[in-house]
Amino acid sequence: MKFTAVFAALIAGAYAQGINIGSPLPGSSISTGDATVQVRRPNTLTNSKEVAIVISIAPCNAPGACPDPYETLGTTLYDGPFNPQYQAGNNEPYQNFTVSIPDSLGGQKALLSVVHLALAGSGPFPLYQILNATVDVAAK
Repeated sequence: MKFTAVFAALIAGAYAQGINIGSPLPGSSISTGDATVQVRRPNTLTNSKEVAIVISIAPCNAPGACPDPYETLGTTLYDGPFNPQYQAGNNEPYQNFTVSIPDSLGGQKALLSVVHLALAGSGPFPLYQILNATVDVAAK
């Protein structure tokens, strides 16, 4: 019983150090060309070191049939460091990324994915996440 409680606390602590996609939100519309992807990292009490993120986009070829991001990410829009900062008027750190949405996605639904890798805790242990937002891509 104690093991289960400790394990649950460790899992909860790990996910508390995770990220979320601030924008675009699922179901929203973005345009081809330059777009802003905001990645937020909620406040945490545990030490963590950001390693990197990857932002990608893949077309959803049929209604409700977006690719599984654990199998393919599609077109890489950004790969590199993640350094979220506190901004005036916000209670959690975030970073905005300007990415270029391919013209070929105009008029389609697409799956925007953010892959996150951090080192968490005093161990440390790897924290790996893939988050998604299905968006409508409008042609400019």
